[in-house]
Amino acid sequence: MQEKYIDETKQGEAFAIAEKPENSKKLFLESYGCQMNFSDSEIVASILNEQGYNTTLKQEEADLILLNTCSIREKAEQTVRMRLSQFKNLKKEKPNLTVGVLGCMAERLKTKFLEEEQLVDLVVGPDAYRDLPNLLKETEDGRDAINVILSKEETYADINPVRLGGNGVTAFVTITRGCDNMCTFCVVPFTRGRERSRDPHSIIDECKDLWNNGYKEITLLGQNVDSYLWYGGGPKKDFAKASEMQKATAVDFAQLLELVANAVPEMRIRFSTSNPQDMNINVFEVMAKHKNICKYVHLPVQSGSDRILQLMNRQHTRQEYLDLIKKAKEIVPDISFSQDMIIGFCTETEEDHQDTLSLMREVEYDYGYMFAYSERPGTPAHKKMEDDIPADVKQRRLAEVIALQGELSRKRMASYVGRVHEILIEGVSKKNKNQWKGRNSQNAVCVFDMLEGQKIGDIVSVFVHGNTQGTLLGETV
Repeated sequence: MQEKYIDETKQGEAFAIAEKPENSKKLFLESYGCQMNFSDSEIVASILNEQGYNTTLKQEEADLILLNTCSIREKAEQTVRMRLSQFKNLKKEKPNLTVGVLGCMAERLKTKFLEEEQLVDLVVGPDAYRDLPNLLKETEDGRDAINVILSKEETYADINPVRLGGNGVTAFVTITRGCDNMCTFCVVPFTRGRERSRDPHSIIDECKDLWNNGYKEITLLGQNVDSYLWYGGGPKKDFAKASEMQKATAVDFAQLLELVANAVPEMRIRFSTSNPQDMNINVFEVMAKHKNICKYVHLPVQSGSDRILQLMNRQHTRQEYLDLIKKAKEIVPDISFSQDMIIGFCTETEEDHQDTLSLMREVEYDYGYMFAYSERPGTPAHKKMEDDIPADVKQRRLAEVIALQGELSRKRMASYVGRVHEILIEGVSKKNKNQWKGRNSQNAVCVFDMLEGQKIGDIVSVFVHGNTQGTLLGETV
């Protein structure tokens, strides 16, 4: 489940794009969960744009409503169910309205959605978006439509994603799909299938196209980007069967990162998400070599306890993780890290919890994504382990982890004060319409007063004179 979360608690995000004048139908598309889902929504919009659908932000004028869903946490599923209930009422007013579920929940709850609860007309898994035109014809004929078959090949490499909403400055570029890391708590290998990588030439072409269209920053995206391995196509697990020529010419993540950095030398480059067991020192060496690769890594650890890490099947130890962090800081001295942490996993003791807190103090993360463990049906943990930590204990430990991360975040933000940073202007500050917001190379958000002549997409030198727990305060040099 190595995905970086935009914000799992929000109520989904609806997008609109420029309309094709000849299109007559309206699509309302809402995404939940991780960055992969938001990237997938852009693929879906591109496919349906060619089928006569323009997107809309108004659900009441839609002919087709699609929810791109997340199964990582229970709360995300509950939110989607509530949303589907609202659309069920809308269908009473608009009998011809088609409602569909995409993504991880589609694969996991297909029968419930279509037959038992009758909440939707259409269920499409993450590897079946090309089949949407055929599935929609099925629904037009009055039949429920479903395709949740997982693929070992599909990467959507030839589809140019429609950029939904956004700021026209930053964009996601998907480089891998699926995951082979069978973490016991995670549903992703079952909902998104085996890991496979995308042709590097198509990745580079997409990055160049984004630069030519005015984008200034890309995030190379995957469940586990460090595991990227292109040898001509197919699942990573089959690499051992590849020919000697395929093995000799294979491209790993460090090589891909360098190819992209050279192809778009003025484009800022980020990547997410990384996995400790697959992260190679060569990646940090490439980061240090190229100025346009941002000095930030999201490196989930999930727990600071070796015992819990083993139960989670994380394939790395506490010490291996800390050694990796230490080497990274030696190679890239100004690097920053963020974390994923699961609190209250099965059998977690107070000693295990303290191990997590001590690891956080040692690493000094800039920020993190912290959650109390929620059992996901179908995972190895659900099948073989008891969710035996009381809810009040989980919440108390989670509060302690969040409080400590708050201290660490404030300390890390303070370390950026008194220096000049290159900030990419991404938009207007939500709290002050006279200020810009953007991020530095280390992914820290900075706000500063607007000056005449500045615009979204500019990279400006900003002197940081203060900070809050999560934001830098600055002024243009």
